Amino acid sequence: MIDWAGRVRPALATLKPYDPGPSPPGELVHLNRNEDLFEPFPGALEAAAEELANVWRYPDESFAAFREAVAARDSTTPARIVPGHGIQALIGVLATLLIDPGDAVVVPAPSYGLYAQVCTAHGAVVERVPLRERRLDLEALAAAARRSGARIAWVCDPNNPTGALVGADEWEAFLEALPEGCTAIADEAYVDFVEPERRLARVRDVEAGRPLVVLRTFSKLYGLAGLRLGYCVADPRLARLLDVVQEPFNVNRPALAAGLACLARPDLARTRAAAARSARELLARSLAAGGVDVAPSAANFVLAAVGGDDVVLAAELAARHAMLVRPGTGFGLPGHVRITVGPPALMERCAAAIAELVKAS
Repeated sequence: MIDWAGRVRPALATLKPYDPGPSPPGELVHLNRNEDLFEPFPGALEAAAEELANVWRYPDESFAAFREAVAARDSTTPARIVPGHGIQALIGVLATLLIDPGDAVVVPAPSYGLYAQVCTAHGAVVERVPLRERRLDLEALAAAARRSGARIAWVCDPNNPTGALVGADEWEAFLEALPEGCTAIADEAYVDFVEPERRLARVRDVEAGRPLVVLRTFSKLYGLAGLRLGYCVADPRLARLLDVVQEPFNVNRPALAAGLACLARPDLARTRAAAARSARELLARSLAAGGVDVAPSAANFVLAAVGGDDVVLAAELAARHAMLVRPGTGFGLPGHVRITVGPPALMERCAAAIAELVKAS
């Protein structure tokens, strides 16, 4: 019997597969993975289906049309856009490019778990920096980066799983406080759900030459999670290096076609984002009316304090009401559940069911 565990790199010995939460078959409503629960963008599915006739061909290796469309949407240049097979793939490519075994990285805690997992797999020393009042503590994150000589400082904004948003002043202070040689990587997977006047202009920071990479996705607002499509915004010199490191043809043709179809409807994107924000506030109000405390959120989910055993409550919600939510225990937030935002009627039904279970517990 071959001891495969003994043959792999030591950094992998303590790692477990990333757990996004269950996705069982059946008629359950999935409110646990922050997927898009609204109707697909008109034309996106049709564009993907039409491209299936061309799957025998590799994608355009330059991704020129996609880069140009994204750059136009983000008001930047195509040379700064690097497509990827979802944000997750880009996280791995950035870790490969920026860190060596033994390097330090800093991550907020709790936040998206893949940052720490991927960096640990690359042999990095990961320092977790606790949140402060359920918000990213950027001052402490920068201090930890200086103390450890970190190569990467990860920032998820709005943060997953809390939904909290970073302010402009604290973001600027954070960039100024980072040590020489440290790259900030800002994961903006949920930025489309932030009110336009509250969004930080991080693309402008990239253009200004700050040590920053911005990650964005088509999985949330555009509802293309199953097609795996994301991109990063980076300095053109770093973008070229990313293209060297990541696998060629790494974004499939149907995903690119669907993404272009979504980008062609900026009016619908604005309408959909506004609808999601409205449903988020409805969910928060309905939960609060039922006696459930909710953390302020700028994402397509809310974090609700349900007290007691959140794992048991989530199981009862699935058994009695056919709804899946994410228990906070897995994030280090016992007594909380994370709930994905969806259409208003569903939000009212979910809030009523959770309030009923909280009162009965």
